[in-house]
Amino acid sequence: MSISVSCYPNEKELVKACLKNKRKAQRELYEKYSSRMFSLCLRYAKDADTAQDYLQEGFITVFTKLKNYSGVGSFEGWMRRIFINTALMELRKNDILNDSEDVDELKTNIPYIENTLDKIQGKEVQKLISQMPIGFRTVFNMNVIDGYSHQEIAEKLNITEGASRSQLSRGRTWLKNRILELQK
Repeated sequence: MSISVSCYPNEKELVKACLKNKRKAQRELYEKYSSRMFSLCLRYAKDADTAQDYLQEGFITVFTKLKNYSGVGSFEGWMRRIFINTALMELRKNDILNDSEDVDELKTNIPYIENTLDKIQGKEVQKLISQMPIGFRTVFNMNVIDGYSHQEIAEKLNITEGASRSQLSRGRTWLKNRILELQK
């Protein structure tokens, strides 16, 4: 097992070295963040190969736009936005929500079962989320996991806020139904 030792005392110095096109620094930045960014890409991608494509495109964008990072706030947060936007650009190209309905609120008749998630492992929930239809999964990830508002989702995906709410509601219903199936 090899332990990676940084040549840079902190993230700020690592970013500065990357700005000077130092390959060793770029490699270190990639190695430091690639697994976390790949996990993020995988949440939006249909499969691991697509996630790998998003990862590659995301890092190209990071290195291209690194000069725009102001140093204020979390560098990882700045990178996350780039990777999410990379995935969303690809999804928009495929018009993933072209059939979504503009519904402000959907009513569902799913029974409430106390402690629904108590018996399910986090990896099982992640697997279920990855199996969601692409529109549900995208809006679910953006809202529930990445914290985007419906207004932000609507702007980024070029849909209405009602369509975003509809996709989220349907995604939650879909996920809850699968969780209930697992419990049987």
